[in-house]
Amino acid sequence: MGCSKIPKHKIIRNPEFKEVIYDERRWRILRSLREEAREIMSILLKCGLKPITHGSIARGDVTRDSDIDIVIPYAVQPYLVELCIEKSNLKMYSKYIIRATPIATPKAYIELDVYGKRTISFPLSKLSAREWEFYRFGGLITYEDIVKDKRVPGVNKSLVLIIPTEFGHKEAPVIGYEDFVARILNISIDTVLERVKVLTRRDEHGRTGVFLKYHLGSNESFEEAIDRLIEMGKLDI
Repeated sequence: MGCSKIPKHKIIRNPEFKEVIYDERRWRILRSLREEAREIMSILLKCGLKPITHGSIARGDVTRDSDIDIVIPYAVQPYLVELCIEKSNLKMYSKYIIRATPIATPKAYIELDVYGKRTISFPLSKLSAREWEFYRFGGLITYEDIVKDKRVPGVNKSLVLIIPTEFGHKEAPVIGYEDFVARILNISIDTVLERVKVLTRRDEHGRTGVFLKYHLGSNESFEEAIDRLIEMGKLDI
């Protein structure tokens, strides 16, 4: 089972070393997105969960179309997450399970809006060290970081390293500078090389694909979906 689509981000193969100064509009978008992320994370924290968020919202290089991806980065009983959401003012619009490759950790996703731009996800088994570093590759922050208005460096989907500054951010290339990127992000060079390989392949083939993507029925729980996928031989957790 798989899917494909035209990628939204093209690889910039020869990016410049440059500094980007944010105007008030971008700062306003960033504040708004971070406040929304803070509210979602606060709800999960009150349920005893420990979420993070990652990507442009962590780095700061947001646009009006930026997503909010909230992650519980450890295995948790799915019904606890669903129950937490049901008790809040949040609404579940869609639920699905994704396994990027046959050996990747399967993850559960809950969309909080009709456009799929606000999601909560969590692994269905323990993440590998490499998978954890994938989040740090793009930039990762905690609830406390948002409260402190902290931003962190990370790589965007165009393979440009974003380093936050007081007035915006600095940009640097990733391809050809993998060692430098690994040091800045404090992750392994293998993780950087793998992400470059994956994102470059997506760019060259004009599509993305996953090994498994299963959309849950309107009244189907994650536990029921997992049992169904195991019976079908598509999941082995």
